[in-house]
Amino acid sequence: MILCCAGSMQAQFSLSFHVTPPPPWGPAGYAQVNYYYLPDVEAYYDVQESTFIYFSGNVWVRRPALPYRYRNYDLYRGYKVVMHDYRGKTPYTHFKEHKKKYSKGYRGIPQRSIGERPGKGNHDSKKYYGNPNDKQGNGHDKGKSSGHDNDKGGSHGNDKSNKKGHGQGGGKGKKK
Repeated sequence: MILCCAGSMQAQFSLSFHVTPPPPWGPAGYAQVNYYYLPDVEAYYDVQESTFIYFSGNVWVRRPALPYRYRNYDLYRGYKVVMHDYRGKTPYTHFKEHKKKYSKGYRGIPQRSIGERPGKGNHDSKKYYGNPNDKQGNGHDKGKSSGHDNDKGGSHGNDKSNKKGHGQGGGKGKKK
């Protein structure tokens, strides 16, 4: 009786996996890669998860966007080191080697982006760059800030409502 039933049984299974296409700013010709290393911002991009991986505070974080301080970084023109051979989930375990081998400003073989660089604005800042109010960290400075990133909203001469100081005028000059 077991033999009769065995003939009518069918094994069915389905294997599916999602392959995320690379971003339009990714280098052309590397469809089957999992990670890029971005030397200019010392970060990684996980192609399958569509996330950036960067050091924030004392830990590596995964975020859908780069920290706001990199808002002027051009992903289309910046160099991407294609990590052909890495298959794990933590590419940053090799960060010291990558940083040494591919320092800021590194340019290897010429690259062409997969997609066209958008018009006058060079990127979709809402998609690839963090919110200026995001307190998730700002890169490799372990919570310390430098430059103008720590501006708390004080006027620096371009506030039209404040007519005093910083050369904005507001007076009517000498009367003769």
